[in-house]
Amino acid sequence: MIDVGLVGFGFAGRVFHAPIISAVQGLRLSGIVQRTGEDAARLYPEAAVVRSLDELLANERIKLIVVATPNASHFGLAKQCLIASKHVVVDKPFTTTYSEAAELIELAKSRERLLTVYQNLRFNGDFRTIRELVESKRLGRIALYEAHFDRYRLQLRPGAWRERPEAGSGVFFDLGVHLIDQSMLLFGWPEAIAADIRIERDGAAVDDTFDVILQYPRMRAFLRASMIALAPDLRFVIRGEGGAFVKYGIDPQEEALKHAEVPRDDTWGLESEAKWGTIYSPGNAGTVSEPVPTLPGDYRLFYANVRDAILGKSVPEVTHSQMLNVMYALELALESSCRQRTLPWTHKS
Repeated sequence: MIDVGLVGFGFAGRVFHAPIISAVQGLRLSGIVQRTGEDAARLYPEAAVVRSLDELLANERIKLIVVATPNASHFGLAKQCLIASKHVVVDKPFTTTYSEAAELIELAKSRERLLTVYQNLRFNGDFRTIRELVESKRLGRIALYEAHFDRYRLQLRPGAWRERPEAGSGVFFDLGVHLIDQSMLLFGWPEAIAADIRIERDGAAVDDTFDVILQYPRMRAFLRASMIALAPDLRFVIRGEGGAFVKYGIDPQEEALKHAEVPRDDTWGLESEAKWGTIYSPGNAGTVSEPVPTLPGDYRLFYANVRDAILGKSVPEVTHSQMLNVMYALELALESSCRQRTLPWTHKS
């Protein structure tokens, strides 16, 4: 049994981490840092709820710390945990700069501790399905990969840290991290990046829209998010020489977790048949369409991998080189948007 401490009980900690940690065999949520409020104690009475990281680190039983706090605090908190010789999971984005990421990775290596990032959307059912389609080459050589994370949310949230002009805020560091990680997991690092990261809503102080193109030989990965998208919820379009795949709708896990549902069995993360994606293939009489069952989504797979990596039974699913590549891509995209030009990928990990 690995005892886990959770730092932060806001939206990320309460919705995306605590219930998943608690649902994974071999992990025990033993401590929670909640600076104000009593929600954590009410929902997880078995865990010791404390008000500071120092109090949590003083608990010698806890071997793994999960950092689920505002983005600008990730670096300092993760560094403090590693210095205390704890294994560490950091909610995405890993840090706000590449240099911070590299420093933490070197510290983790010197301390011989696991350090990884919660890229949970790798375990969405739609992306698991797409990964299988791409790796099996069912669509042939891919020419276009298009991933959207669009919403319709005109109202601003001025009190929310994500909408304040500070390091790591804005939609790009929130959702772009996921889309970049998924794309590079499928296709590796690109040859160049072209990005347009901007504000579209009236009165917004940080970016709320982005269009990012990862340029590969004879292929493009187009990544987009917007807060002004009132239309059917397009998520993925993949076009290959042997066919195309189109998927609408969001993985059901997030909505279930928001409603305090907890993963308990193999019915978790199942998507209704009405939301399955469609493959389009060339046929003798024209284009043939076929629904593709969505694989079950399951965020428990991330934490099961963390458990096994700590026990020496596996390697981390999200590797140090992948973490650094994502941070480099974020910084290169920001520079591309600022300079309004396509920039070559020069980083080699």
